[in-house]
Amino acid sequence: MGLLFGFVLPYTLVLNKRVQDRFNELVFAVPTRVYARPLPLAAGTPMTSAALELELTFAGYSNDGKGQVAGSWVKQGARYTIASRGYAGPDGGELPKRIRVTLGRGVVQSVQDAASGKPIELAHLDPARIATLYGASQEERRFVRLTDVPPLLVSGLQAVEDRDFNHHIGIDVSAIARAAFANLRAGHTVQGGSTLTQQLVRNLFLSREQNLTRKINEALMSLLLEAHYSKGRILEAYVNDVFLGQQGGQAVHGFAAASEFYFGRRLEDLRPQEIALLVGMVKGPSYYDPRRSPQRALARRNLVLQEFFDTNLISAGQLNVAQAAPLDIVKNGQLPHNRFPAFMDLVRKQITADFDEQALREGKLSIFTTLDPAAQLYAERAITDSLKGLGKRGDGVQAAAVVTSAQTGSVLAVVGSKTPGEQGFNRALDARRPIGSTIKPFVYLVALTQPERWNLASLMDDGPVSMRQPDGSYWTPQNDDHRSHDPLIMVDALAHSWNLATIHLGLQVGLPRIQAFLKSFGIGDINPSPSLLIGAQDLAPLQLTQLYQYLAADGHALPLVAVRGVLDGNGRTIKRYQVQGGPGEYQDAVRLTTWAMQQVAEYGTASALGNSALASLHAAGKTGTSNDMRDSWFAGFTGEHLAVFWMGRDDNKPTTLFGASGGLRAWRELFARLPTRPLSAAPGAGLEMAWINPSSGRRTEPQCAGAQQVPVIAGTVSADTEGCFWQGIQSLFGGSNGPPPAAAGAASTAPDLPNGN
Repeated sequence: MGLLFGFVLPYTLVLNKRVQDRFNELVFAVPTRVYARPLPLAAGTPMTSAALELELTFAGYSNDGKGQVAGSWVKQGARYTIASRGYAGPDGGELPKRIRVTLGRGVVQSVQDAASGKPIELAHLDPARIATLYGASQEERRFVRLTDVPPLLVSGLQAVEDRDFNHHIGIDVSAIARAAFANLRAGHTVQGGSTLTQQLVRNLFLSREQNLTRKINEALMSLLLEAHYSKGRILEAYVNDVFLGQQGGQAVHGFAAASEFYFGRRLEDLRPQEIALLVGMVKGPSYYDPRRSPQRALARRNLVLQEFFDTNLISAGQLNVAQAAPLDIVKNGQLPHNRFPAFMDLVRKQITADFDEQALREGKLSIFTTLDPAAQLYAERAITDSLKGLGKRGDGVQAAAVVTSAQTGSVLAVVGSKTPGEQGFNRALDARRPIGSTIKPFVYLVALTQPERWNLASLMDDGPVSMRQPDGSYWTPQNDDHRSHDPLIMVDALAHSWNLATIHLGLQVGLPRIQAFLKSFGIGDINPSPSLLIGAQDLAPLQLTQLYQYLAADGHALPLVAVRGVLDGNGRTIKRYQVQGGPGEYQDAVRLTTWAMQQVAEYGTASALGNSALASLHAAGKTGTSNDMRDSWFAGFTGEHLAVFWMGRDDNKPTTLFGASGGLRAWRELFARLPTRPLSAAPGAGLEMAWINPSSGRRTEPQCAGAQQVPVIAGTVSADTEGCFWQGIQSLFGGSNGPPPAAAGAASTAPDLPNGN
């Protein structure tokens, strides 16, 4: 009696307080999940079979040959039947549905309801998970209420692990006796006698040590837990806490997380055979791992299915079908820790104003981003393939890329290194390098905002430049071919990237105006000298993308956005990131500049694009090469995508790459795979096409030798036509007609100034 009151009772009271304190404040560690954008599917959406299957695979969908079960698909010719899983997102989300998607000629031809055949205007596939932000526990878990757990799992778990769960008081003496007898007869452990309550106590409160003290504590705490809490609450805690697998440093806890990890589907979508596998794995997640030991897992699953049948949980027909089914495990576990670190760097930069690092790791949040898996993976591959194609010239060369939606400013892909998935220095965000001639379209843009002075047919001065610098030396930049190209009209000056013409134009426009334009995009430390006009300005690829976004979005200054919204642990939207696009600015000038950049790809420094299979995209772009070919750039956009590529060396040594042989090569590799819309070849509203004489910049007749057609702002160019007679007179006095021959670009003789192309 003294022992009872002197030790056992106080000890039990201590355990009782520990159990109640822990269980009353039980908060399961649920990591923050980061998702890509949902894949939109509508008639007319650019799409190829390769891109669609890449998206499906990356999102954890499996080609099971039927497309009946959520998270599966099947292909029949050009038609895909997809059973979507549904999702909840910051914009609402969608319910699961089966759809038929027919592809053809590079676009989605139709989207239909698979059951009724009725057309669907717009459908979305649930977004792929691209990263997971774990807290200190490194536990993968998705919390579910017991009411949301499939009844077969609840009943099946008890049938296999604890048939008397609803009747015992935390420990089951008869089960312990049966287990002891079975183990004694076998000569080793073949059966356990622990109840579900004891297993939960072991996971929550105790270590795995096999000794008498732990067993006594386990029994006492199980009795106490049952005394204070309902069976439903205990079972709910068990369903969310049970250990069911491991991927690297991340432990998979709970049936909901295990469902996603092994089957790529939500718990409520599982079939009897899949529920049986998860229940069977409780006995030994490592031993019955279906990826490492599929035969062992299959045998265990079928044994559990038999117990389901023996306890009347499934019918004989269900048993036969389920036991005959394959495991259907997704190849890769859906626990990406940080698949795209460069993109995640941008996500963190944009979201930390609202959520600190601790909130991100412990907030049970769901972050929905703008990442396009196809664009990201294709951009990575474009860099890998283009550097490989350079041979020895690619040795030591690094690369970066940013891809955005041309119309919205959503960031679709960020590549910070030539090595996909590499952690560390993010060149896309943090490598500020001279941008070369990619600056030039903005010099011309600022000039074209004054249509009373300049248009694409304006004659340019391409004569020598010699300017005294503060140190007394002279700056004498040159064109790449060391020639002047008079007479020369503006569109040809930009297409061929002539330095001297750009410098003369920029000085006439005024450096302060061009600097103010750049500052309006948040660019600081702008070069105050005229060398700015030919690209002596350090920017990161993301900053250059922000500039070009203005052109791609038709004169709308859109911030680049990588996050769409954030949901809390209960699925409520707590933050939505939306871009409010204001009215466009200087759209006539933007459209003229865009058309001129299309000529860069047609016959200028990026003519390799116009001469390729991608000519039909009518892309607008600009090459850029810094001094001594240290940096190779290309920025270009289609009707749907903008992509900026940079190549260079971390040690700043020359690469021997022009913009056309480095950055442009990667751009072409990307758009050879990425489905996109062509950019219109028409000049745009508010503009009219005019035939001009490139020797004079005046209107002429289309039949005249060398006549060029360029867009002009309606009413800004005199309607008077000089005709062909005056061209003949000019030719007698040494005049020339037609655009100057294409050249590789332009260069500068100043040691710290960029090349022109």
